[in-house]
Amino acid sequence: MHVRFNWPVAAFVCMAAGAVHAQELTGTLKKIKETGVVGLGIRESSVPFSYSDNQQKNIGYSRDIAAKIVDEIKRQLKLPGLVVKEIPITSQNRIPLVQNGTIDFECGSTTNTLERQKQAAFSNSIFLYGIRFSTRKDSGIKDFGDFAGKTVVTTAGTSDERLLRKLNEDRNMNMTIISAKDHAEAFMNVTTSRAAAFVMDEPLLYGELAKEKNPGAYVVAGTPLVHENYACMMRRDDPALKKLVDSTIAQMQTSGEAEKLYDKWFMQPIPPRGLNLNFPLSPEMRALFKNPSDRAQY
Repeated sequence: MHVRFNWPVAAFVCMAAGAVHAQELTGTLKKIKETGVVGLGIRESSVPFSYSDNQQKNIGYSRDIAAKIVDEIKRQLKLPGLVVKEIPITSQNRIPLVQNGTIDFECGSTTNTLERQKQAAFSNSIFLYGIRFSTRKDSGIKDFGDFAGKTVVTTAGTSDERLLRKLNEDRNMNMTIISAKDHAEAFMNVTTSRAAAFVMDEPLLYGELAKEKNPGAYVVAGTPLVHENYACMMRRDDPALKKLVDSTIAQMQTSGEAEKLYDKWFMQPIPPRGLNLNFPLSPEMRALFKNPSDRAQY
């Protein structure tokens, strides 16, 4: 049996298939394809997740994950020359900047909570941690119960701020709570004795110690208030981008790449002072790497 191949028809089918593929792009990926630019939110002082080194280059554990996501966007959209526009964000403005399209996604030190899921979408978790505090070694403060009547600082716009205010109200502790613009400013309140303690996510507390000239003068203490998880954040109702981000993170975690990345940033000397955080991988993190999940803790 002889089959005649109609080249004009075949060419039309191929062109149509290409057109359909282009039309299939929606939301953020379509925007990136059309502009050739991806807006990446970065933190400037969230050591060791996303922060500026002495040359003002953005580096960190989360920044390396973001770089892998950008590589996957380049591959899927066939955009080897994709321009990455880094946009500094804070705890206060990160959600609005995602919502209004200023940034397309961010990987830093953003906690995935059920309340925040009403405003933005979150990827598979990239880090699990507890909320503790740093204080001077000679302060006499051992746990959160010792905060009664004292001045305590945290970072504005964080889940830690909300939890600290709730603790103060629920236990009638008569604390004075300072809300700093970023983690660096918050820790400075402790080093200058304007606050007795800095309440924050445990790894970020160690990150601030990594920048301190005399880290031995301070301790990280306290039974964790709660356990939370960091994730990359993007706009809601954009399943194509979330699928890309989730699959990239899952591949890193199940392949062993994420554990090597963890070792680089938490078990080795890091910029700017070459301090080793010596923050071993927890059993919870090992379990996450085996079974990636985007579940919020609360």
